[in-house]
Amino acid sequence: MAKPLPAPPDTFAPSSDSVYSDQFGFYTLDSKVPGLSQVILDKLKMKDYKDYRAALEGKGKVGFHSHKEMFQNMEDTFKFCACCSKLPSSLPDPRALKRCIKCLNVYYCTKECQRKDWSLHKKFCSMLHKVSIDRLVEWLVHTGDLPFSTEVWSRPAKDIRCWDDWLSMQGDLTSRLEPVLSGKNMTDLWTNACRPRPEEAELRDSLWRVCSEFFSRALSVGLGIKMSHLDPYSRPLTIHLVGAGHNETLGARTTDMDELSRMFPGHQGLEVVMVGPEVVQGPIMRPPLRAFGPRGRVYISAFKGLYHQFWEEVIERGEAAKPDLVVGFHPGFHASPGLGEGWLPTLLLLRDFNIPSIFTMYNNAEMENSIQILIELEMDVKDTGPNPFSSQKPEQVQSRPNKPPSHCNAFYIYFQGALETQQEEE
Repeated sequence: MAKPLPAPPDTFAPSSDSVYSDQFGFYTLDSKVPGLSQVILDKLKMKDYKDYRAALEGKGKVGFHSHKEMFQNMEDTFKFCACCSKLPSSLPDPRALKRCIKCLNVYYCTKECQRKDWSLHKKFCSMLHKVSIDRLVEWLVHTGDLPFSTEVWSRPAKDIRCWDDWLSMQGDLTSRLEPVLSGKNMTDLWTNACRPRPEEAELRDSLWRVCSEFFSRALSVGLGIKMSHLDPYSRPLTIHLVGAGHNETLGARTTDMDELSRMFPGHQGLEVVMVGPEVVQGPIMRPPLRAFGPRGRVYISAFKGLYHQFWEEVIERGEAAKPDLVVGFHPGFHASPGLGEGWLPTLLLLRDFNIPSIFTMYNNAEMENSIQILIELEMDVKDTGPNPFSSQKPEQVQSRPNKPPSHCNAFYIYFQGALETQQEEE
């Protein structure tokens, strides 16, 4: 039997050796901006990490009196000096912290800090302006305004090699974006966002960037199907999405992977099982299928736990199908001992059962470090490179905003089984 999943700590105690990526994220924030994690918890009206985990697991609530309070509290978590990392609570006058008037995304505690940081900040100021818009517009995914509806693919999946190809099949997006731009939720957003509403052209571009991140997940799964030469028209396929967390499952809907049905119209059936210790309760939290259901449909299910636990407790008992493909979005096993330890049984399982797998990475450095770990585990790494369906939404490092941006699913590693070695003749 698999070991039981470690329980989250009773109090807020960020550490570098947790199997929970969000706890490791808190640790990273505090190591760069001491106290920032507690600011985030305070703004979420939570006492400690236990409250945070409970809320994500549907056992607690994040309560705000108004949208204005929600957006203001979110903005407050970005309020620290980008140069010296001081929080407002560390300043004689917290109001001395001033925002860059160009990007509206970074703060400085003094003119001296702003001047000192300008040679670096000017490289990223325009990009950070886009980030500041996107993180607010992303709220429209949770209201249901986004993503916009898409069309059945008019060309075979093998011929769609990049976003330009995909967009060429969608036609004019104006009729799908205009209702969002003029809708009540967009108006409410900028009425309460504590900053001026951007120009319509900026908002239109932001809508596309936010949607690209949403669609990037399904298209990256489709990329894995194509790379592993699976034929969804000849039989049903089962895809396991390992290491799934709140990014994929918070507010997830059973239709979130339907782009796969437009990618492979008339397929025999696709099931996507989201597996991970940070899976969030919701409509997708339902048992995997033993035998696949309706043709031409994507069925999303979920299991809360580590992948090797899922394998031993569900698959080996015949309660779910073995995967045709395993996908991982930003596994992070390169980042800390705890995450690596949590992933090790999974990686060995994928290797020993010879399962085609594709993992995505935020940037080239993450890809290179992950490749090295896979090579050390004697994995057969078959292909790597930039993902043609990378998210177009730039991501800033919250605690270090003046760094090159990353993008979700920007790179991929495709691997399968163990690397064959030549046996020396005696």
